[in-house]
Amino acid sequence: MTELLLIWGAAAARILPHPSNFAPIGAMALFGGVYLTGRKAWITPLLAMFISDVFLGFHSTMPWVYGSFFLITLLGRRVQKRVNPVNLMGASLVASILFYLVTNFGVWFSTSMYPKTPAGLVQSYVMALPFFRNTILGDLFYSSVLFGSYALYKQLSHLKGVKAIQVGRL
Repeated sequence: MTELLLIWGAAAARILPHPSNFAPIGAMALFGGVYLTGRKAWITPLLAMFISDVFLGFHSTMPWVYGSFFLITLLGRRVQKRVNPVNLMGASLVASILFYLVTNFGVWFSTSMYPKTPAGLVQSYVMALPFFRNTILGDLFYSSVLFGSYALYKQLSHLKGVKAIQVGRL
């Protein structure tokens, strides 16, 4: 059930008007890697992407985009045993960098937008810098929302459980 909320919420956030690249999918892939079990961790962000791509349109660089989210989920798996605000912020920044490097390499490699030269590759990265800023901001924002909400939920669940036990003892 939680996964369905994540999927539909992330898909909706991509479809609704928002600044370019300010989207929740990278944060969701990181969160999934940390907290979702088994295939759910990998499928949840990719399904959210696919559902929103049905409305937004498919493109030739989709394998690179989806592949970057696969890598971000893998990053989440690496952070899993060391979850704290500093590690999560660092992982969110690394996720943004992964997305930027992988997807812009994909644009250079699989489209005719840039010459297939080292200078063309550099040009593809330079032209994407304005979008990179929003990727970082979006990943940090949505990571804060997802991980912060989950931490608050766990804390409140714990307090509720403690209160119930205390009330039961009275």
